[in-house]
Amino acid sequence: MSGKLFVIGFGPGSFEHITKRAREALQEADVIIGYSTYVDLIRGLLTDQEIVSTGMTEEVTRAREAVRQAEEEGKKVAVISSGDSGVYGMAGLVYEVLVEKGWTEATGVPVEIVPGISAINSCGAILGAPIMHDACTISLSDHLTPWELIAKRIDAAGMADFVIALYNPRSGRRTRQIVEAQRILLQYRSPDTPVGIVKSAYRERETVVVTTLAQMLEHDIGMLTTVIIGNSSTFVYDGKMITPRGYQRKYTLSADEQPLKPHQRLRVENEPWSLEAGGAGVIATAGKQAQPASERPVLAGKAAEQATPEAAFSGTAKSTAVLKAPPVEQEAGTAKPKEERTPLEWAMQALEALDAVKGIEPKPAAASSVRQASAFQPEMIFEFAVSPGIANKKITPQQMMAIAEVAGEKGEIEYTPHHQMILRVPTDDPDSITGRLRELGLLLSPIGDVVQVKACDFCDGEKKDSIPYAEELHRRLGGKEMPKELKIGFNGCGMACYRAVQEDIGIVFRKGKFDLFLGAKTVGRNAHSGIPVAEGIDKEDIVPIVERIVNRFKKEAFPNERFHKFFQRVGELEGYAWYEPAMPEIENAACGD
Repeated sequence: MSGKLFVIGFGPGSFEHITKRAREALQEADVIIGYSTYVDLIRGLLTDQEIVSTGMTEEVTRAREAVRQAEEEGKKVAVISSGDSGVYGMAGLVYEVLVEKGWTEATGVPVEIVPGISAINSCGAILGAPIMHDACTISLSDHLTPWELIAKRIDAAGMADFVIALYNPRSGRRTRQIVEAQRILLQYRSPDTPVGIVKSAYRERETVVVTTLAQMLEHDIGMLTTVIIGNSSTFVYDGKMITPRGYQRKYTLSADEQPLKPHQRLRVENEPWSLEAGGAGVIATAGKQAQPASERPVLAGKAAEQATPEAAFSGTAKSTAVLKAPPVEQEAGTAKPKEERTPLEWAMQALEALDAVKGIEPKPAAASSVRQASAFQPEMIFEFAVSPGIANKKITPQQMMAIAEVAGEKGEIEYTPHHQMILRVPTDDPDSITGRLRELGLLLSPIGDVVQVKACDFCDGEKKDSIPYAEELHRRLGGKEMPKELKIGFNGCGMACYRAVQEDIGIVFRKGKFDLFLGAKTVGRNAHSGIPVAEGIDKEDIVPIVERIVNRFKKEAFPNERFHKFFQRVGELEGYAWYEPAMPEIENAACGD
């Protein structure tokens, strides 16, 4: 009988989170070797296997015994670890013992490492989404690693703004390490940085606390606990820790003429952390019940001009999401200078002024449990497309200089093949940019999964009969949000030199009427131009027809589904049927001379 070594990570400890392969390997094994507590956790999955269990600090003994029984007695031996066996588990020790004995994969006993769910993943799932950005794990146990080295790692992780998962944070005899870890991290993080403390994840005695870096030591922390410390952008909402995927917040025009607010985002469903005061966010203030932002009073006059709410959330020991309202000094001679006040302070002052107008008594100071939010402020990147117009392709020196000036040293200008420039400008005041560019006659459009109307220059305006229809299409549809980007190509004559037929929807003006092409596919072995579905469409009909097609695409397309796939799937649009374009036969390239 040939032996085999299984090194199994069985996850957090609940049967539901043990992988199928881990269950199979446990059943295949003749011997189960593990820490006695871990053996008890999986005992319900065992049958008649021999069990070898030892204490917590006897990992090397367990590894040597496992190798001995597999090599010398030819048994199938399963060494078990909670979480993942390769993360502070037994996998490394088993390999070390094998290396000492000269083991090789080609000639030695077979080894299978069976992965499991590590604590950073299981506890992160319980807490919400704290591990959405770069993260690291640090064990505070100095049993095998000198504390001086652990302290350096904590310092480096804090300096680099990692989300940090602390394993083995405290035991009966090790109590100072977690205190020292907190002290080091407070040099780099706000005291109000969200912290999640999870004990016995997914087990009967599971406990979960969401608190702050300053208050974390007030809670029970032991060897069965994992502590997850957020980075400078992590916030708490409705008891859940959420870490944004990045430090920049990009936003664009949601419609050509719609003003933007700095706290709004292009696609809220893709950035659920963007809790905008004017959208779907929820705002809670101390002493008040949370209410949807849509139900907040509308400010007018100077109050509206001063109010730029930036929702900053922090967590209490009870995991309550709150909006921190910084107190504004009211006594004579103590008020903050205007230039020192944050946008949030201006907003809260405006709301207080509105309450005063309505005769509402001011609320008492916030309770001490409502802690100051992190000072993290994301960099706002305003991105949009700019062009001289739908038909006009000539940009003036004055316009070019203005574009360069609004981009500034930190902005980015990207020229596209569609006679547009995409601007990405760090700013939370988009009106100062859009207003100036529009005054110079430039056309501004949103970018992303929107409708883009692309038209030729109509031979510098000499063939201008169809220009009003291209401009009307842009007015009605340009910038409209779609499941996937949708390009409408428009040519002003039968030459079609602007290649409108290669776009999702192609329109060609010919002999006083319009030809319509749908569903071009530009890559792949079956690449083809748009399917010619109609000729001779009357001028007054073309815009309504295209608008209905676009609206149906918006309503019925799957997320991220391209227009040609949608057309093929539904089979018919406005009475125009999809059909398979004729494909030329492509011969394989000849070999040889």
